[in-house]
Amino acid sequence: MKLMALDGNSLINRAFYGVKPLNAPDGMPTNAIYGFLNILLKLLEEESPDALCVAFDMKGPTFRHEQFEGYKAQRKGMPDELAVQMPALKEVLDAMNVARRELQGWEADDLLGTMAAQADQQGWETVIVTGDRDSLQLITEHVRVKLVSTRMGQTTTREMTPESFYEEYGFEPRRLIDLKALMGDASDNIPGVPGIGEKTALDLLRRGETLQQIYQNMDGLELKQGVRRKLTEGRGMALLSYDLATIRCDAPLDFKPQDALLKKPDEPRLYQLFVRLGFQKLIDKMGLSAQGVQNARRPECPAEMIADDAQADALLERLRGGQPCAVFAAPGTDAAAVACNGRCFVALRGVLSGYDGFLSALFAPDIAKTVHGWKNLYAGLLREGVDGQGVGFDTELAAYLLDPNAGSYALERLALSELGYELPPAAGFSPDALSPLGDRQGAADTLAAYAAAVLALADRQRPRLQEWGMMPLLLDIELPLSPVLARMEREGMALDRTQLADFGKTLTARVGELEREIHGYAGESFNIGSTKQLGAVLFEKLGLKVIKKTKTGYSTDAEVLEKLRGSHPIIGCILEYRTLTKLTSTYVDGLLKVVGEDGRVHTTFQQTVTNTGRLSSADPNLQNIPVRSELGGQVRKCFVPREGWVYVDADYSQIELRILAHVANDAHMLAAFESGEDIHAVTASQVFGVPLSGVTSLMRRRAKAVNFGIVYGISAFSLADDIGVTRAEAQQYIDAYLQSYSGVRGYMENIRKKAHEDGYVSTLYGRRRPLPELRSSNFNLRSFGERVALNMPIQGTAADIMKIAMIAVDARLRREGLRARLVLQVHDELMVEAPAEEREEVQRILEEEMAGAASLRVRLPAEATWGDNWYDAKH
Repeated sequence: MKLMALDGNSLINRAFYGVKPLNAPDGMPTNAIYGFLNILLKLLEEESPDALCVAFDMKGPTFRHEQFEGYKAQRKGMPDELAVQMPALKEVLDAMNVARRELQGWEADDLLGTMAAQADQQGWETVIVTGDRDSLQLITEHVRVKLVSTRMGQTTTREMTPESFYEEYGFEPRRLIDLKALMGDASDNIPGVPGIGEKTALDLLRRGETLQQIYQNMDGLELKQGVRRKLTEGRGMALLSYDLATIRCDAPLDFKPQDALLKKPDEPRLYQLFVRLGFQKLIDKMGLSAQGVQNARRPECPAEMIADDAQADALLERLRGGQPCAVFAAPGTDAAAVACNGRCFVALRGVLSGYDGFLSALFAPDIAKTVHGWKNLYAGLLREGVDGQGVGFDTELAAYLLDPNAGSYALERLALSELGYELPPAAGFSPDALSPLGDRQGAADTLAAYAAAVLALADRQRPRLQEWGMMPLLLDIELPLSPVLARMEREGMALDRTQLADFGKTLTARVGELEREIHGYAGESFNIGSTKQLGAVLFEKLGLKVIKKTKTGYSTDAEVLEKLRGSHPIIGCILEYRTLTKLTSTYVDGLLKVVGEDGRVHTTFQQTVTNTGRLSSADPNLQNIPVRSELGGQVRKCFVPREGWVYVDADYSQIELRILAHVANDAHMLAAFESGEDIHAVTASQVFGVPLSGVTSLMRRRAKAVNFGIVYGISAFSLADDIGVTRAEAQQYIDAYLQSYSGVRGYMENIRKKAHEDGYVSTLYGRRRPLPELRSSNFNLRSFGERVALNMPIQGTAADIMKIAMIAVDARLRREGLRARLVLQVHDELMVEAPAEEREEVQRILEEEMAGAASLRVRLPAEATWGDNWYDAKH
């Protein structure tokens, strides 16, 4: 039988500092609870214990504090944002029916030791899980310790046994107490022997001596005079420290391992807790449902099946009267549900003979509708030949605006977190369910539940959007953009597969050459993609300078290799090898796999992914094709327009710097843009104190790095690394910049202050980015939050302006009856595929609409160029 005993305080601390800030729907921090539970689930899977118990510390002094007033005196109190999570974690553990123990006056370590002793007496095996090494003294033939660490959300464990402990320390686990008695323990403020450090303590213990033997045999030991004196004078402290460091295994704890046998969780209670905490992923992972949950039943809205055209017309007429309604359509739009005024109506293509006409009328502009996921729904309507209109609210987009950090905006998750009930599985309206042999009434009821949830959700979201001033952002930018993106996805971009395949063969041949060169420099064949094997070659065989080590060995990441560039010819080959293999797998092989039957690549534009408001591209990601490299250019050359058509490409000139000039109202920066001078050269002139004519290319390059880095809150350390100067020089550049651009300095100071006061930052168009990181007690997280506070209003405003431009360009192309269509957006760049005869007109439209998308204190120029492929259109 196996008992798994967890150090609750240690693990929740590691989860708190290792998992990014998360918040429940009510705003309570939850990252520590979420991280703890993921650690626990991973451990249960790895260990499969028979029993489980979690030990916690209690507030107040322990017997050790009574022995030594200074015990743990330097420890800071638990951060407020962690303390508030402790009661909730214990509530979750109780709902999971996990045994837990805490005892006034005793530490969790003592409870773990006592549990292990009790288990050993009954012939059980024990695995102790902690993040602290104190418990290593408990290791025996029947007790293992798993050391846990969590970093950037990733948890790793290291198992310690008598053998692995001896291999690391050179003596048996119990004598860890002797080590702490001699050298002390700064984390617990155990004093040890003054002047005796780790090296001396380890040397004494590895001779086979215990603390007691050391003091009994002082005369017989070969000791330096200073060490002998320190040991003699510090004997009292050594004995006190030994007592403080000893984990007691006889705490008066009411515990038997049988008390902690694993039990099934109280699912309804756990489900409700996870809904309250916003843990949808854990609900899914643990297979929890709302069955048996009190007060979690969704409102009844049985489906009224629309069986004939007369019923359909009657419903449409009612909706035209302005009654608020929500529409939810099944994927493929073979069924549509309408919820309004407490009633739900469902039309199925296989039941209603006039279904196509009903769908067209339902999505006409004279019926105001709320939907969930307008972009995907519009794309489905397009496939049916319907140009959907009349959508006035989208609960998916609203949820994204209200919480851009959430990550998921699935209707099922929002129903749980916002409405408190569970929707039936979407499989209930699958094609099989909708078929003549399927459960059509069941499918209709499921669709009706989803439509009713959309209507209820919108009622909760509207007041918050209005209160936060984001309703115009939804109605004027995000909603109108959805059909634009859907049409762009449908258009796609043609790919010259033959040209791309030939390029791939060239890359493969070069990769083979590089592999032979690398093996030649190494003097052996090895797996270049293996970090372990590559590290052994570079740092052991070739003796290159070790830049960075990880827990698993030498680091060979890009940063390390760049620092080693020039130290050996093999480094350049490895960097090129990595570039080419990634280019081959991601952009050659990857693109060839996703070409549609029409010979075009249809990316998906994601509207609800980034927390700055920027669009992203996926399946495939066309925004990540290298821009400046020659090889990336070769990939772009393979994207070609239709025969007789061209690509017209336009991008904004330094849009983020122009927005910075506007929001900071910086006189020098505004003047530079107004004059039409090169902003980076002007900055170099200001920073280096030389006339504009005296600015060198090196000065300009460094000023450019400061220009773009300053709004990201770049540090002197990072800037120095970027431009190859000392940290002191980099700091001088930053100081000179902020002295010259005092408006920017004022903006940075004000936005940091306001972000701390408000807990969020926003764009010029009202888009918000919550910053829970600013409340963290962790310096690195707070610093990250401040950098986001500086950058998000600039980058987010640029994203908003680009979306406005996309809507305007699309509308004008269609309004003027042109065949040209938008096909791509990459950050500050828009591309249109146009018949050759429309090229000049499209260039003018792009430049005019992009320049007119925002009214700033500076001009917002966009220059349009054209070409016979993506690369040529950009150059």
